[in-house]
Amino acid sequence: MIAIIDYGVGNLFSLTASLKYIGAETKVTGNADDIKAADRIILPGVGAFEDAMEKLKATGLVDTIMEETSKGKPLLGICLGMQLLFRESHEYGVHKGLGLIDGVVASIDDDLKKEGIDGLKVPHIGWNSLRFDEDEPLFKYIKQGDCVYYVHSFYGRDCEQSVIADSMYGIKITGAVRNGKVYGTQFHPEKSGDVGLDILRAFMEV
Repeated sequence: MIAIIDYGVGNLFSLTASLKYIGAETKVTGNADDIKAADRIILPGVGAFEDAMEKLKATGLVDTIMEETSKGKPLLGICLGMQLLFRESHEYGVHKGLGLIDGVVASIDDDLKKEGIDGLKVPHIGWNSLRFDEDEPLFKYIKQGDCVYYVHSFYGRDCEQSVIADSMYGIKITGAVRNGKVYGTQFHPEKSGDVGLDILRAFMEV
């Protein structure tokens, strides 16, 4: 069973529907016992980092997440859920994350300007091809250059040791990260058609 953590900042319908479509047993929950009983955990999220982190803390589930991942239970953070895995975010201030991925969450717009790149809209919204490590089990059912769907203004940076996939949007955008069996995707697999379904299918097997 996959426990999808409900902490008030995720659009859970499309994710749940996608997982059910590929035959996964799911439970949307804010209950620690459900997460402990699950085989895998998904941490979704949309919105602002600081607000999401406060809401996650308010559920009392941070310790549960840390305990279960320390035992090797697979976790997948999606979009903002991936960003919460990072050590800290620089989104409108400096905010501490879960620290499961070493790196920071930074502004795409600021980094495009630093590189002198004009004409690209932020938020970064749309389909981009994915370049990934061929040995990563999360991508065993897809091929290089397959496209996935992004919606975000901030991205993971200074996390080279954990990056397993990226896309180009003027600058190199961190597409996915891994630390042990803690995974994160900046893109939305549940909105990425058959490619996204294949990534979710692979997560069921890690």
